[in-house]
Amino acid sequence: MVGQRYRYSKWDGTQRGFELDAFDVLAELTDDLMYHGDPMAALRRLMQDGFEDRNGERVQGLREIMERLREERQERLENYDLGGVYDEINDELSELTAQERQALEDRHSLADLELGSLADTDEDRRAAELAKETTTNKQMQLDMLPDDLAGKVRGLQNYEFESDEAQSRFDELLDRLRQQLMEQQFDQMAGAMGDMSPEDMSRMKDMMAELNKMLEQRARGEEPDFDKFMEEYGDFFPNNPESLDELLEDMARQMAAMQALLNSMTPEQRQQLMDLSNQLMEDLDLNFEVSRLGQNLQELFPDAGWQESYDFSGFDPLGLAEASDMMRELGQIDQLEQFLRQTSNPQALAEVDLEQVKRLLGEESAASLERVSELAKMMEEQGLIQNKEGRLELTPRGLRRLGQQALGDLFKRLSPDKMGQHDSDRTGIGHERSYATKPYEFGDPFNLNIERTVGNALRRSGGGTPVRLTPEDFEIEQTERQVRSSTVLMLDLSLSMPMRNNFLPAKKVAIALHSLITSQFPRDYMGIVSFSEVAKELTAAQLPEVSWDFVYGTNMQHAFRLSRAMLARQTGTKQIIMITDGEPTAHLLDDGRPFFSYPPAQETIEQTLAEVMRCTRDGITINTFMLDPDWGLRGFVERISAINKGRAFFTSPENLGDYVLVDFIEHKRTLLKGR
Repeated sequence: MVGQRYRYSKWDGTQRGFELDAFDVLAELTDDLMYHGDPMAALRRLMQDGFEDRNGERVQGLREIMERLREERQERLENYDLGGVYDEINDELSELTAQERQALEDRHSLADLELGSLADTDEDRRAAELAKETTTNKQMQLDMLPDDLAGKVRGLQNYEFESDEAQSRFDELLDRLRQQLMEQQFDQMAGAMGDMSPEDMSRMKDMMAELNKMLEQRARGEEPDFDKFMEEYGDFFPNNPESLDELLEDMARQMAAMQALLNSMTPEQRQQLMDLSNQLMEDLDLNFEVSRLGQNLQELFPDAGWQESYDFSGFDPLGLAEASDMMRELGQIDQLEQFLRQTSNPQALAEVDLEQVKRLLGEESAASLERVSELAKMMEEQGLIQNKEGRLELTPRGLRRLGQQALGDLFKRLSPDKMGQHDSDRTGIGHERSYATKPYEFGDPFNLNIERTVGNALRRSGGGTPVRLTPEDFEIEQTERQVRSSTVLMLDLSLSMPMRNNFLPAKKVAIALHSLITSQFPRDYMGIVSFSEVAKELTAAQLPEVSWDFVYGTNMQHAFRLSRAMLARQTGTKQIIMITDGEPTAHLLDDGRPFFSYPPAQETIEQTLAEVMRCTRDGITINTFMLDPDWGLRGFVERISAINKGRAFFTSPENLGDYVLVDFIEHKRTLLKGR
């Protein structure tokens, strides 16, 4: 098998590194996962808020993109005016009628010259007089044209032009307006309409009738023959829709955009456009089929935006074609915004038309949506999350990585002096390799490091074979002295923890401490007990998803009892680390039911201290970390310390992790030195 080749080049400042990977995403989600424990909810919030990649580049969230969509919509509405639809047509009609009037004046002047000529015959004179009368009548016809567009078009359709150029311009205008009106409603057919002959218009009418027939078949529960329809009329649809649903959805979107254009006009403008449309589409059968199709599509796609309207307040006039494009863009903006607002799963963003987003918002927003859509897939491929019965869950690998991330975040805050960067003798006879070596001395365990030993011999002899070893060449591996510790972390999950913003820091410390013990001290034991009204044993897999209890009560007595039972099954030094923000307000009665009282009842205090005494008799040290303690908690913890001789730390959410990790590591160092 041929190995894969890689090409390397010198960094010149222009190359881009890896912008985002699954571990970056997990790092972004750490606090959210710590707080809620739900990967999908965390991904959803990340999708909404956005983030920065490792290059410091902004990946836009859905809120930011939707705000940009609203800004784009507002900019269009504030800059443009739909009155241009009529201004453009009116201007062209005025220009060609002016051209026609000039032709009439020229013909009238020529007739006057002919009448003034003495050489004219009677026949020439009669022809000149008839020309003058005709031009006068035509000028009167032009003067009597109605003010509304549809009336002007109807009058000019019945008018016999003197100017061939004006006639040609009028015919071209009508063809262009017909095509624009059809494109407005049926954008898919734009490329197929071109210059349509009467036969083409008749065939289009047949196509519309067949389309309405298929819609009525579907309404009756029958399955229309879409393939046969496309064989006969497929040339009308250059986009080649693959199904009847796709074709109908596109047509509904276009017809709804046309209706939105009408809805956005003043009543007078709307009536003029409708009249103009009816005048241009003289074939009543075609008008009937188009109207029928619109009704059928409105019933089939009621949410396509048929009632939508826009309040244009700008001054830049839009022609009919520009207004058509503008309404399509506004419709796309509305549909995209609605889709993003309803999206709850990043993977659903794969359905977004990125080319459309690029046209509306630019490259940056399109790239952000593409990257956000890949978040869940990226994490699944890296084995950090898994889809279990439709629900995303952290995998064991994801749990380990989450713990490492939490541990890394806490260690970053610690300065070297806090971590006690002083030398300590950690080597000796043991079972764990430290990967450090030393020259062999008499009395050392003979854990020979072959690589270093042979290397020493080669350096001494200068190379060659055979390699001859002497005692001076021997180099042995050192091992670490191992001291087993057993720790139970008691985590307060009473309602006061989130109310005082203590929940997330405490949970992060729990996950970080578990990661520290399992990665650095694999022979040690760590158990986890949560307590509120009652206490519960937790596994490491449950820890990311655990949340506070919506009940009152801080039952330390039950938690101490449960922790003591867990440590009874372990060996080595034993300790309990308790993280809390309140004094005990609950304990278990003899029948196992929890009893709650605030302020704390004397019985609760006595029952809790009795469990502290039992822990002390069993050789269990209790170290307590108090978050924002009041005087009641301080006094109670001082009584625990007096009985147990453990330590008490008065701390805050900001430095809780510093205290817990430093104390745990110092505890391990003390044990190592004691051996």
